[in-house]
Amino acid sequence: MAYGEAPPLDEATALETAHLWPRLKDHVTPLEWSLQAPLIAEINRLKRERDAVILAHNYMTPEIFHGVGDYVGDSLGLAREAARSPARVIVQAGVHFMAETSKILSPGKTVLIPDLRAGCSLAASITGADVRLIKARYPGLPVVTYVNTTAEVKAETDICCTSANAVQVVEWAAREWGVDRVILIPDEFLARNVAAQTSIGIIAWKGRCEVHERFTAADIADMRAAYPGAEILAHPECPEEVLAAADFAGSTAAMNDYVMQRRPREVVLITECSMAANVAAEAPDTRFIGPCNLCPHMKRITLENIRDCLTEMKHEVTVPDDVSARGRLAVQRMIDLPPPAVPARYDLIRARHHVAVELI
Repeated sequence: MAYGEAPPLDEATALETAHLWPRLKDHVTPLEWSLQAPLIAEINRLKRERDAVILAHNYMTPEIFHGVGDYVGDSLGLAREAARSPARVIVQAGVHFMAETSKILSPGKTVLIPDLRAGCSLAASITGADVRLIKARYPGLPVVTYVNTTAEVKAETDICCTSANAVQVVEWAAREWGVDRVILIPDEFLARNVAAQTSIGIIAWKGRCEVHERFTAADIADMRAAYPGAEILAHPECPEEVLAAADFAGSTAAMNDYVMQRRPREVVLITECSMAANVAAEAPDTRFIGPCNLCPHMKRITLENIRDCLTEMKHEVTVPDDVSARGRLAVQRMIDLPPPAVPARYDLIRARHHVAVELI
């Protein structure tokens, strides 16, 4: 078998998956594809039988993202698709808070997650009770909550945001409430990076993403020394010094747009590993270089447990009606805002100012 050729498969599987191999051939081996292709074909058949769609986050592995994902993208994009999809069943190829968000927006649909253990360190960093205490301490200030939170936290929230629209949402909330300070929780680094882009004061919580908090400015320096021509892109959940040392900082959508529009010769994505692999499949002329960190929670989702999820219609994600109704208001407010003209970028070199964030 020549390099780049798909391995031999049975005729039905080969026909079902032939269009996927050119996109995936640089990211899976022929041996892996001989095992993955039949699963992909089976999952796509089950989707048709169950009237199901799969929402695949950017951090899914390429065979999931490109092979079975019906809607792919960042948290904001998937939230929008969950709300408008006509399918009866939604399978969340992501983590638990994303499945809860889909259920909040589509209470009449069945929402499944392939592995109930697919959690999130950031979502686990704060509870609904914590938010109630914060509101008691800062009465009258709007609460903007990152979408990477549980349903009970969203239920205590005025409006949600993502990394793609956090600055826009913070400024909207300040105008609507007629205040000059906003509570932005739970990601400390996102809050600090937003604060550098706006004149609105930020009150933050010490929550962190275990994937992004591990990156350091020294990682950037090492990459520049080893690959002097590479362009370095960082996610705003990273520490401020990482964003300041990068060539570009933005949401997952902004990083994707940067690569697709500029087509750099070499690029480093300072984020979760699968993000780079999924963008690379769409930009074959760009060389993607590490480092990256794996999210152990995202990696709990596999083709095998997606197949089992659809076969057995497990594991269903539910949200209590009262929590769902209150959380829906916060998520819907975010969705109803006009989308940013471009996904948010975080320019810490030419930031408006460097402001101290009040950390709760």
